[in-house]
Amino acid sequence: MKQASEAPKTKRYKLRIPVPAGKLETVIDDPEIDRRGLLLVAHPHPLHGGSLDNKVVTTLAKAANEAGWVSVRPNFRGVGMSDGTFDAGVGETDDLLAVARFVEASYPGLPWALAGFSFGAFVQHRLHQALHAQRLILVAPAVTMYEFDPVPADTVVIYGDADELIPPAAIRLWAEQQGLAVKNIPDAGHFFHGKLKELKQAFLEACPC
Repeated sequence: MKQASEAPKTKRYKLRIPVPAGKLETVIDDPEIDRRGLLLVAHPHPLHGGSLDNKVVTTLAKAANEAGWVSVRPNFRGVGMSDGTFDAGVGETDDLLAVARFVEASYPGLPWALAGFSFGAFVQHRLHQALHAQRLILVAPAVTMYEFDPVPADTVVIYGDADELIPPAAIRLWAEQQGLAVKNIPDAGHFFHGKLKELKQAFLEACPC
């Protein structure tokens, strides 16, 4: 893995992309050289401070950039400069599909990977049913707050064993029932305070990067 000082520079685009809710504020970080794929990252709950600037979301995006992937971070409807109001994951899924279709037109042929954190994991597991992706990565998925459907067998679940919002045992059970790969980060809480380096490493191991 490259050291931070050697990480490739990325070009940043700040867009408002047309979606069913209106327009979604979206940040795209593009390494420009030797692009390997597209990573769409979904942030945690919009009504509890979640945004594209969440540190878990930005950690995943930066890790992908260092591995040569273009990262795409939308603000869900009603967050920041995004239009619309919260729709419990249903409208948010439609919006992300529209974002993906808009973005991939500029990057023909590049594969998708999907990553979601907490509520964002719920949205991404729904989006995967409509958007083909090489990998679905669920970080601290809110399995006790939302009803998750079955996910692809190669889905990877990352969680902290000190998660104070989503019981780690519930995450493990949900993953084990489907035979999914899990990456447990010791002593990490829901927001991975002080554990972002470990989160980044777990993500890079899970990502087809």
